[in-house]
Amino acid sequence: MRKTAPLLAAVLTTLAVAQVSAADLPGKGITVKPAQSTIAEEGFQTLLVGRALEKLGYTVEKPSEIDYNVAYTSIASGDLTFVATNWQPLHDDMYNAAGGDKKFYREGTYVSGAAQGYLIDKKTAEQYHITNIEQLKDPKIAQLFDSNGDGKADMTGCTPGWGCEAVINHQNTAFGLSDTVTANMGNYAAMVADTLARFKQGKPILYYTWTPYWLSDVLKPGRDVVWLQVPFSSLPGAQSKVDTKLPNGANYGFPVNTMHIVANKAWAEQNPAAAKLFAEMKLPITDINAENAAMHAGQASEADINRHVDGWIKAHQQQFDKWVQDALAAAK
Repeated sequence: MRKTAPLLAAVLTTLAVAQVSAADLPGKGITVKPAQSTIAEEGFQTLLVGRALEKLGYTVEKPSEIDYNVAYTSIASGDLTFVATNWQPLHDDMYNAAGGDKKFYREGTYVSGAAQGYLIDKKTAEQYHITNIEQLKDPKIAQLFDSNGDGKADMTGCTPGWGCEAVINHQNTAFGLSDTVTANMGNYAAMVADTLARFKQGKPILYYTWTPYWLSDVLKPGRDVVWLQVPFSSLPGAQSKVDTKLPNGANYGFPVNTMHIVANKAWAEQNPAAAKLFAEMKLPITDINAENAAMHAGQASEADINRHVDGWIKAHQQQFDKWVQDALAAAK
């Protein structure tokens, strides 16, 4: 029984050290306000950044779900702190319109290899030898994808206010498809549900999507669907000079994007630990795809997403701890 006292003293000493170090953390007393779009699948990336910030002592609020345009202007003004899903170059126009590098801190690359483009079901592609979206200028080909009886192809586009909306509308005109293709914009999740239902009924489908997103885990390119090429590179605004042709000569209309953590510049300058963290964090796109697929399979509650984040950290504890340690070192 005599060993109890020294053991208790050791435990109390450890607790005291922990309390002292917590008081010395660079984020103590500072509240962080994250932003994310209304895409629930972005919660994983966003909450992972939040977990790391909490280790630095910051109080991290629940992410505000808002349109990207509002997110950038709110971060620029200092009303919100950061967004973990800045797509480059897809969001360049919105980023620049809200103040660009003068207002934002953007260092490092959080996610690499984010692809986007147009797809159709493999059955229709093979039956009618469709490989390029330009073939939809032919009314007979376009009519295959008509879901409302107006004679024009119905494309599942994306949610208004996302970067893809501007690109899809621009390309529909640039590729001469306006007379034969309707690019439908609306609630993306609802439109995708309709697209999946049509596919299951054996009907032709035409849609836009991106990776990382669960859809390409359900409608697998090469097995169920095929990517369509475009006749030439054509993007709006700040992306107008971007060549989307790949080294192998194929052109799917969108450059491969990178994703970045973007924060209010003045805030980042005042918080070097957080700035270092934002610059160092990296998340494999395959891990996001896997988590998004789990969400689609029914694990989509707030508790589920938090569990996914905790599970990822546990599986990558050494890397996570290094981010935190490097961030702490940057604060000294």
